Amino acid sequence: MAAGAAGWEPAPVVPLPSQPPASLAVDAPLPDQLAMGLAVIRYRAENLRIVPVYGPAALDVSPRIGHIHVTVDDAPWHWADGSGDPLIIQGLPPGPHKVLVQLADPTHKVIDSKTVDFVITVQGGHH
Repeated sequence: MAAGAAGWEPAPVVPLPSQPPASLAVDAPLPDQLAMGLAVIRYRAENLRIVPVYGPAALDVSPRIGHIHVTVDDAPWHWADGSGDPLIIQGLPPGPHKVLVQLADPTHKVIDSKTVDFVITVQGGHH
């Protein structure tokens, strides 16, 4: 097939002149796991690749890259994750909880965010 055939996406090795806005989608944790005291939260980024690369030089990477920030129960701190793997949170006491997931660029500027509310019904068993 000839290069540049109709219907092909731009090659990921060349800069894209314009990219659609990045956004974040976050799923609610599965009830069966919550009943065991475990919150597994899947997420995905649209129009951005989640990778563990940080710093101002990474702003020039195309297609764009970033990571997430995670805050549990309005804690005054968060952690950054660039794995793209589901969040697995255990050890929370029974009761209501919320997790703020923020999509961030390589300089930690927040692009989009979603909050997930859930209830841990019993204290978790062995994991």
